[in-house]
Amino acid sequence: MAFEPPERLVRALGETYGDELAGPWLGRLPELAADAAARRGLAVDRVQAPGGRSSLVALVHRPDGAPAALKVAPAFARPDLERAALAHWNGWGAAQLLDDDDGDDDALLVERLHPEVSLRSLPEAKALLEAAGTVRRLWVEPPGGHAFETVAERTERQSVPMRAPQDPELAPLVAAALTARDELAASTPELLLLHGNFRQSKVLSGERVPWLTVGPEPLVGERAYDLARLVRDRVEDLIAAPSGASAARRRVGKLADSLDVDPARLHGWTLFRAVESGLRARAAGRHQDAELLLEFATWL
Repeated sequence: MAFEPPERLVRALGETYGDELAGPWLGRLPELAADAAARRGLAVDRVQAPGGRSSLVALVHRPDGAPAALKVAPAFARPDLERAALAHWNGWGAAQLLDDDDGDDDALLVERLHPEVSLRSLPEAKALLEAAGTVRRLWVEPPGGHAFETVAERTERQSVPMRAPQDPELAPLVAAALTARDELAASTPELLLLHGNFRQSKVLSGERVPWLTVGPEPLVGERAYDLARLVRDRVEDLIAAPSGASAARRRVGKLADSLDVDPARLHGWTLFRAVESGLRARAAGRHQDAELLLEFATWL
């Protein structure tokens, strides 16, 4: 079958890495995916759409007939780090890595979950409860000799474009986010393995256990950083609600309490991550997303 990259993958790779880097890889993707499937003797059912933002995901069957998912990502998206994290978790809270073929290609064969059923399909209160129970399983000591970047390193890289001159209306908000980041990064209370991009849509229904995480962008650091993206889940609903601002602030407190995280640190990382994401969306021309994220950030 043809392994055509979904539109979301094309758009996201171009936005994150630039068309000069992403374009050539996307042109080779059908061949790379076909080779990865053939090397593993896989029967391909279909390409998942809209799929992920950093890899093509194909639903497949292994030679013994067992279902699985094949992920094909460019080397510059660091699938080697995702492989290392999944191998270390070994199915605890995350999809199980099914092969250890890390020398021939950048593809990963993982446990097949139900991509159409994520925590976003649940009522908000139940979704947040299940999310908290899932993410806490991922927070373990990282493996020795790991190559994961730290929260301080990742956020310093992300903050570089934020330190450029900003729209005067946004400058105070950006300055507050950068100040929060600098203060938080100056002291790290713990160095645990983190998912890196944890949110409700990254937790899918499974057969082995009810809910498992997919799509990590792993790094090491404090739990508050990992929770920060979850705080703004369903941001469009928060913005639309008359009590959205107070609900957002209550969510910070509830998540911090339920997972024994310092609420002040969770607040700071939530502010930084919302502003950073909002500015990135703005630069990419996703003006509606940018408006939602930056308004959410002002509520904090």
